[in-house]
Amino acid sequence: MFETFPQQINSLLNASGVFLKDGGPSIWAIAALSVLGLTVVLWKLWRLVVIGAWGGRRVAQALPVLEAGNTQQAQRMIRQKRGVRSRFLNAALTARETLPLHDAREETTRIAKTHLNAASAGLRILELISTIAPLLGLLGTVLGMIAAFQALQDSGSRADPAILAGGIWEALLTTAAGMAVAIPASFALTWFESVVDRIRQDFEDIAARVFVAESKSTAAAMPLAAE
Repeated sequence: MFETFPQQINSLLNASGVFLKDGGPSIWAIAALSVLGLTVVLWKLWRLVVIGAWGGRRVAQALPVLEAGNTQQAQRMIRQKRGVRSRFLNAALTARETLPLHDAREETTRIAKTHLNAASAGLRILELISTIAPLLGLLGTVLGMIAAFQALQDSGSRADPAILAGGIWEALLTTAAGMAVAIPASFALTWFESVVDRIRQDFEDIAARVFVAESKSTAAAMPLAAE
């Protein structure tokens, strides 16, 4: 009554083999897309963790220090941090200190685009999977329906409705498989895009506060220079 774990694995493998065999070439293509999609999702999670996509606590602490006029202390707070926001803030401060204002803004924009492009890597693949998988499923269904009706035609007067029903059942497997791959891929794509959008918003906030702090310090220094 109760199967052991190896027996369950064998049953699952046998069912998967039958599923792939009945689904035809489209199922194999969809299975390949599912493996690719899972690989991209796991790789993307690892990359976002590595760049510190969900960090930012130290930057949130350093920005008020920067706005208070303590640029060097703010840089010391984030210099050893590996998070993408900390690296961007450090790069923006370095550009502000070493370049003219216009060039510093351009350099900060360039650095932000570089970080965002790195954070967005792999999303096009997930977008392609979420688009192609249902189409492959539909293609497999259409081809399966054609084969089912051809088998029904070849049977002539001895037509058995079970033949048509079995062919349709096998054809619909590809549609279900395509949707099963596309839905998680679309969910993962939307979630990753929201993470990248949050990084982009934080970059805009950091850049604005960096250059507003520079303007305030410049304006505060002008009366002293006049005296």
